Amino acid sequence: MNKKKYAKVLLPLIVLLSGAAIAAALVNLRPAVERQEVVIPPPLVRVVTVSPHDVELVVRAQGTVTPGIESALVAQVAGRVEWVSPQFADGGVFRHGAALLRLEDSDQKLAVSRAEAQLARAHTALELQQAEAEQARRDWDDLGRGEPTALTLRQPQLAQARAELEGAEASLEQARLDLARTRIAAPYDGRIRVTRVDVGQFVAPGTPLAEVFSTEYAEVRLPVTKDELGFLELDLSTAAQSATPVELSGELAGDLYTWPAKIVRASGELDPQTRMLPLFARIDDPFGRDGGRAPLPMGLYVDAAIRGRALAGAVVLPRSALRGESEVLVVDGEERLRFRTVEVARVERDEVVIQAGLEAGERVCVSPLETVVDGMSVRSIEDEPGPAGERGDLL
Repeated sequence: MNKKKYAKVLLPLIVLLSGAAIAAALVNLRPAVERQEVVIPPPLVRVVTVSPHDVELVVRAQGTVTPGIESALVAQVAGRVEWVSPQFADGGVFRHGAALLRLEDSDQKLAVSRAEAQLARAHTALELQQAEAEQARRDWDDLGRGEPTALTLRQPQLAQARAELEGAEASLEQARLDLARTRIAAPYDGRIRVTRVDVGQFVAPGTPLAEVFSTEYAEVRLPVTKDELGFLELDLSTAAQSATPVELSGELAGDLYTWPAKIVRASGELDPQTRMLPLFARIDDPFGRDGGRAPLPMGLYVDAAIRGRALAGAVVLPRSALRGESEVLVVDGEERLRFRTVEVARVERDEVVIQAGLEAGERVCVSPLETVVDGMSVRSIEDEPGPAGERGDLL
């Protein structure tokens, strides 16, 4: 019994001692740990390789399309509206010289008849006075002595008859003009904005009949800031400009359309509220009567891209490349960042145009870095070129 009791106590003790001995041996036999310093790699930045090219600047503006010519048709004579054209309606289209409406012309025709009768009487009176004047001359030649007076030769009566004839001719011309004015014709090719009268309505001289506008051309007022005027080739000393090309764009019926235009003049003063100078773009044939493009309705709000001057040997970079107002970071051949002062021509929302300070083949950092030290080591990766660099312009 004692042997069994000792065995139960000694066996676990032997197992524990054996495990401790084995663990100690393993610890003593393990390889020595080598200490290594932690190496932090340089930051990875995106770079763009400089490629100078000619850059055409484009100035952006917005405006509303308005008619180039708009008029108010007004009655010049009194009368009742007797007839209106089917096109005499809001939005109606008409051609130059087409009749839009007619007024009752009975009074005007009677006036023409009276003026013709008066003219006939004036002709007769003048012929009588001429005959009497000739008779007076013959009588004086036969019986008179010395020089005859003007009254003797009936010259005042003859002058009065001629004046009455001229007055009768003017009255007939006025009567015929009033008769012609009972027919209201279109002053140009255009459209009707709004009508004011209809059949049966009596109108007096000066009564508005309709508001119309020409479809020959339209205009857009484009305000431009003082700084952006320097990007355009405009002679502001004269009213007429050099037909600078403009591309207008706007949404119509759910689709985006473009229309060609040109700058035809500039305002003579800055807008007192915005301090911007309005330029005026002209669009010929806005309603596309010749076909080939969508109509441009009046009142449409459009975006305008005005073609500006070209910069030779300029560089277009992402906006993120510019640090401050005139500095960029250049990655040299040793993969180190170097500060570079450049000449900035223009800053856009997404891009910047560098006019001078960079050479072809240099790499410019476009990654946003919070802390930068001149000469700092980096790792670089080429960034994808933007669309402006491929087009050769700045939009």
